[in-house]
Amino acid sequence: MTDTFSSQRFSIAPMLDWTDRHCRYFHRKLSGDTLLYTEMVTTGAIIHGKGDYLAYSEEEHPLALQLGGSDPAALAQCAKLAEARGYDEINLNVGCPSDRVQNGRFGACLMADAALVADCIKAMRDVVSIPVTVKTRIGIDEQDSYAFLCDFIGTVANKGNCDTFIIHARKAWLSGLSPKENREIPPLDYPRVYQLKRDFPALTMAINGGIKTLEEAKVHLQHMDGVMMGREAYQNPGILAQVDRELFGRDTPSVDPVAVVRAMYPYIEAELSKGTYLGHVTRHMLGLFQGIPGARQWRRYLSENAHKPGADVRVLEAALSLVADKIPQEA
Repeated sequence: MTDTFSSQRFSIAPMLDWTDRHCRYFHRKLSGDTLLYTEMVTTGAIIHGKGDYLAYSEEEHPLALQLGGSDPAALAQCAKLAEARGYDEINLNVGCPSDRVQNGRFGACLMADAALVADCIKAMRDVVSIPVTVKTRIGIDEQDSYAFLCDFIGTVANKGNCDTFIIHARKAWLSGLSPKENREIPPLDYPRVYQLKRDFPALTMAINGGIKTLEEAKVHLQHMDGVMMGREAYQNPGILAQVDRELFGRDTPSVDPVAVVRAMYPYIEAELSKGTYLGHVTRHMLGLFQGIPGARQWRRYLSENAHKPGADVRVLEAALSLVADKIPQEA
């Protein structure tokens, strides 16, 4: 556990189909301080599903579970299970705009019912001692005034006893736009999120949406308590190698991406022995060498070979040979 954990200073967004346990294990090899989030897991999957939706590796800490749901009792039951399993935080999804999510009455549509969100948070806070947080948007559909946003935050903070919010600095259109379009078309409004933090100084607030560099993160941190990075951290994971030094002030040596790949071998071999396909792990590692000569060959070799029968760490070694000698060494 890091001493800056509670500040939410830097985290990687929960991303469906992306931030699975293999991805998180890999990201942890690049940064020890970054707060990692699971993909959104619905209460129904945890309570009624056949698989173990709470599985993770101890090395992933600090780790937050993002829940999708709107039934306070079910959320409380799942929060209790998650705390027992050792998660460091529970986060309620009030930001996902997909149709599937709305039909289940969770995600961004919950912004229209602040009292219910408050009930959900309070139900979880009543049964766990770990932080319970909310990830939300700045508005939905025509309900996008600053007053609407303040009313939502105020209600959830006061009635739900919620003290930490991650704000995606875009509104969500609940119909007419796909989830992908909802991440790109509604304009970003960082000043509105900064204003929210000024108007609720006692709350811990992190900002999310369109953040692509650690320099941008530093600018946001002049206004906010934390920064959550999404797609950029996934598609260019090498950026995470600088986070501990640049954002947490750690005096740690540079992370060598080749060493990171090899540090994954014991994990990969253990997963292969359980029947996991190599490609399920390596798909998260494709962007590691972005900007380095040979990166395209690395991606192509892994993409073409990791799914073949019997593929193992030798595939990674062969892929490394295409890029390893091209990485500039620090003097």
